[in-house]
Amino acid sequence: MTSAYNMTNNMVMIIVNIFEAKAKLSEYVEAATRGERVLICKRNRPVAELRAVETARAEPRPIGLAKGLVVPAAFFDPLPPAIEATFYALGEDEAGGRPLRAAEQAPPYGTPRKGRRR
Repeated sequence: MTSAYNMTNNMVMIIVNIFEAKAKLSEYVEAATRGERVLICKRNRPVAELRAVETARAEPRPIGLAKGLVVPAAFFDPLPPAIEATFYALGEDEAGGRPLRAAEQAPPYGTPRKGRRR
C-alpha cells in the first residue's frame, strides 16, 4: 500500500567548508550538475549553497494546449479600426483635435467635490 505519507524524497546534500570548496570546486560543480546540493560553510556555519541551475525554455510556450481549444490564425490579426477606435477615440481634445484616450476623459458620474472623501 503506497500513500503520500510513506513516500520520501531522498536528496543528497554535501556539506563542505570554504577551504575545501576552493580546492575541489570543479568536483562540487559536477556534483551539482548531477542534482546534488553542496552547502558551503564558513567556520562550520552555512553561508552559501551550490546547486544546478534550471535550464531556460528555448522556445515560447505553445498557445492552446487545453483539450478541445483551437486558436484560429485570425486571433493574431490586428483589430478592425472600428473596435480599435473604442479603445482610443472616445472624445476629442479641445486644443488640437486629437482623440482622447479613455483614461484622459472625465468620468461619466462627475468629479467628486473637494474636501469630501468617498
